[in-house]
Amino acid sequence: MHLTRGHLVLESNIPGALLGLLHQSDNREFCTTRYTAATCDPDDFVPHGYTLRQQLHPKRTTEIHIVITMYNEDEILFARTMYGVMQNISYLCGLKKHKTWGPDSWKKVVVTIVADGRKKIHPRVLYVLAAMGIYQEGLAKNIVDDQAVAAHIYEYTTQVAYDDKLKLRTAEVDGIVPTQVIFCLKEKNAKKINSHRWFFNALSQSLQPRVCILLDVGTKPAQGSIYELWKAFDNNPQVGGACGEIRAMLGPSCRYLLNPLVAAQNFEYKMSNILDKPMESVLGYIAVLPGAFSAYRYQAIQNDINGQGPLQKYFKGETLHAGSPSPDADGKSGGSGLFEANMYLAEDRILCFELVAKKGERWLLQYCSAASASTDVPDQLAEFISQRRRWLNGSFFAGVYGLWHFRSLWHSNHSMPRMLLLTMEAIYNVINLLFSWFALSNLFITFYFISKSLADSATDPFGAGWGDRFFNIFRCLYLFLIVVIFICSLGNRPQGAKWLFMGCLVGFSVIMTYMLFASTWLIYKGVSSAISQMSWTDDAGHDISNILGDTTLRNMMISILATYGLYFVSSLLYLQPWHIFTSMPQYLVLLPGYVNILNIYAFCNTHDVSWGTKGDNVIDQDLGVVTKVSEKKEEVLVELPTDQQDIDYDYGFVQRQLQNKVPPPKEPEPKNMEDNFRSFRTHLVLVWLACNAILVAIITSTEYDTIYIPSAGNTYMLVILWTNAGLAAFKFAHSLAFLALRWF
Repeated sequence: MHLTRGHLVLESNIPGALLGLLHQSDNREFCTTRYTAATCDPDDFVPHGYTLRQQLHPKRTTEIHIVITMYNEDEILFARTMYGVMQNISYLCGLKKHKTWGPDSWKKVVVTIVADGRKKIHPRVLYVLAAMGIYQEGLAKNIVDDQAVAAHIYEYTTQVAYDDKLKLRTAEVDGIVPTQVIFCLKEKNAKKINSHRWFFNALSQSLQPRVCILLDVGTKPAQGSIYELWKAFDNNPQVGGACGEIRAMLGPSCRYLLNPLVAAQNFEYKMSNILDKPMESVLGYIAVLPGAFSAYRYQAIQNDINGQGPLQKYFKGETLHAGSPSPDADGKSGGSGLFEANMYLAEDRILCFELVAKKGERWLLQYCSAASASTDVPDQLAEFISQRRRWLNGSFFAGVYGLWHFRSLWHSNHSMPRMLLLTMEAIYNVINLLFSWFALSNLFITFYFISKSLADSATDPFGAGWGDRFFNIFRCLYLFLIVVIFICSLGNRPQGAKWLFMGCLVGFSVIMTYMLFASTWLIYKGVSSAISQMSWTDDAGHDISNILGDTTLRNMMISILATYGLYFVSSLLYLQPWHIFTSMPQYLVLLPGYVNILNIYAFCNTHDVSWGTKGDNVIDQDLGVVTKVSEKKEEVLVELPTDQQDIDYDYGFVQRQLQNKVPPPKEPEPKNMEDNFRSFRTHLVLVWLACNAILVAIITSTEYDTIYIPSAGNTYMLVILWTNAGLAAFKFAHSLAFLALRWF
């Protein structure tokens, strides 16, 4: 057969059984699957003359390009995401009176699925793709004209879908509309950032979409959410990136909330979407648009003519994680290399910063609360710790990067009022970064003074000196658990020491329960004392003024309002109060575990940055080799499944396989990574530990009896209290501003 512009491009008929399910079959894109063997780097896809089906339709432009990135996830997670996307495309087609969208809107949306490694993809996902007509066995080849194939690209406009119960959904019964699908099956496993390079630099460069939407497999966008994300770009031409609300999947009847770990994460997600994201959206810079559900204006993220820009900085992380970060000039692995490698664990944060700071531009990032997507959250402690290790290290180092390069914003074209808002946000981020650095010591100091207060006979709720005994017991337990976590974090993975980590989490939960009891008791005693000493009058205003004049009571009220009050009022204003009752208690009890276990494990594993595929350089030949007939002709010998009976037989096999329920295989334990950066990790942990230990020693070195006695420790506690209250007020004010802008 002939090569197309020197490339292997094949068209294969879809199975007859699938053809009979189609609502429309009047176009070749419905009746055949197109296969392209890409033998180039993603950056060379367009320069080397590769084309996609959409380019064969002169009047067909792409408004939205959606990417679903996957690795080895199973067919249930894939079907959940894919069906959610197809429901959203049906929603776009239902907007009959819209200037952009209407009955044929499916022609303006392209869905790309990028699988990270042919031998890594779950085989049952291929069954689902084959049942939808997107994938066909036997088309792919390893080598074309002595060039190794880098990616196998399948194209098909499907009219059937499978939901997460693997139930077939069609146009006739379920309103499924045609969906243009590109399935990019990478030959080698090269990590998610490389998948995004295929999406942005290869496929999107061919399609030139207006908006690019990123989804992780397993994340299901709610009905209409893709439209709401697109609308953020359509309404404001300065919006360069946007994200929606990420919701934790709570299961049937919210039964997953019975797991305290899931409930705590649900509370985290909710409060982030009520306070943090709205605040950042009003200021114009969202620290991270989550890769699981976010969108970018394709024009905004493009590099300049010199190849410098957001995408260039974003994809720098691919070279860092392709193996060990590069050594310094003296041949030693330097701290700067490890710093960058950790920073690019949160490469989406780098993209957000570079987009807002783009030279000569004035792009903003926006939170779209009307768009939402649901995703699974870790329900096992080991999985949770591993996930947060990457998040915490990436966010910490990327946060330092953003603050260090803040001056880059002055090269952008933002207005002075906007620069003032961005400067305010930078100051806010500096304070938050300091709080995260000293989180370990601040939590212990808080525990110390609250628990110590019950040791005073005047406030001891137990009597007979039991308040002092409990203080000493819990203080020793606290310090012992810290030591255990350090030992476990330095020498073990969470999967290998899960019971030790679980024991530490339970221990800290007991300590936190005691702290909550102590806080409640101290508030009760403080209020009782203030009321008993109050001289009541007929003037209510005067009485309130006297009550607020009591320093102890005022500080307690500020502490309550800045935490519980802020959570409750803001959630009520956003009409989402239920997580306060179903998830906040679990979050509060697990809070010391969050601070201590996650932070210690993250800092003790800053060396764990390698996502590489070193040694994966062998060219497989299990798919077959395409060779030229002669050097003078663009003709090749290729073995293909051309008989319709063979195609139909393969399709029947796929359908039968989908009917068989397969128990999930047990995940193999990943191997320990090669560690080239233990020295930097050790020095970082020592500096971090020293800073926190010195702070604890200074604040707790003086003799204290209760928190009511003025002291240096009390002064520090007041500084922490008022700083937290100020940050809370700052977030709440901008959250209200976001709410006002949304409604008015």
